[in-house]
Amino acid sequence: MSVTPLLLVHPGTHGVAMYGRQMADAVRAADPTIRTVEPHDLEDDDRAPLHVHFTDRLWGRSPEEAAQTFGDLAAGRAISVTLHDVPQASDGERNLPRRRAAYAAVAAAARGVAVNSDHERALLREERVWTGPAVSIPLPVELRPEVPRTPADESIGVLGYFYPGKGHDEAARAAASAGITRMTVLGRASDGHAAELEEFVRRAGALGVEVDVTGWLDDEEIARRGRAVSVPVIAHRHVSASGSLASWIGWGRRPVAVRNRYMDEMAALRPGTVQTVDGSELATAVRAAFERPETTWHGLIRLPMSWPDAAEAYVRWWGGLAW
Repeated sequence: MSVTPLLLVHPGTHGVAMYGRQMADAVRAADPTIRTVEPHDLEDDDRAPLHVHFTDRLWGRSPEEAAQTFGDLAAGRAISVTLHDVPQASDGERNLPRRRAAYAAVAAAARGVAVNSDHERALLREERVWTGPAVSIPLPVELRPEVPRTPADESIGVLGYFYPGKGHDEAARAAASAGITRMTVLGRASDGHAAELEEFVRRAGALGVEVDVTGWLDDEEIARRGRAVSVPVIAHRHVSASGSLASWIGWGRRPVAVRNRYMDEMAALRPGTVQTVDGSELATAVRAAFERPETTWHGLIRLPMSWPDAAEAYVRWWGGLAW
């Protein structure tokens, strides 16, 4: 029997919560009969199948609490799950075992497991989280040609919440080596990391790079600012799937990105939309892009894996699960 689950959506500004709501909107655009529900509206006697988006930081104050919350929910109904922020070595010696155990418990309790890249699917096996079937549905990109270009602001830009490992220090060092004195942080500090953001701004200043932290911006303003930076840069050390990359591409930008398995996968999925370089070459690539701004725009009008494409992939996957 083909089943389409009820879609659990979380409120708030957490990136995974926002993505879950956007994906639910895309799925409901394809099939308006599909329902969504927020956690506080779930009824104890409702046993309808459910699809959720899971990252431990959204589901609990600790990996253990997050896994327990998910397990309690899965004990009473069939659940499929999209895993985000998959555990990996950059979590550190203390957090990796805890996150690995939490994600393993979640995957084992679900009727179906999805991730957002083949890279993450490989991580599940490599980190001994899950060796069963998992579907890969890439993060979709929505091109926004209606957002006008603005004059380049002579800065490099890093997009998304600030947290250690997001690549801000690497970008600042590359800018300094490239002789670029301005950097734009498009976003705010992730919860609990405000002091570390202030420390980063001081470190960058010591390198001769002035940092402008925009704080939280609405969709229209962040798109405008993202199209204004001279060189978009992605230099994550902790790589799961990158909503930042999807946003840059959607705004028409072609970021310079430190090469890794995920970036190589996305470069192959959407040729011409990202320039991947080894970390040792980042400063040289940033300087070259700064001097040739046309290389920081991809100029494409159609791309694989749009929001409707991703929504259809989910519906097909749900239809094949053994609920």
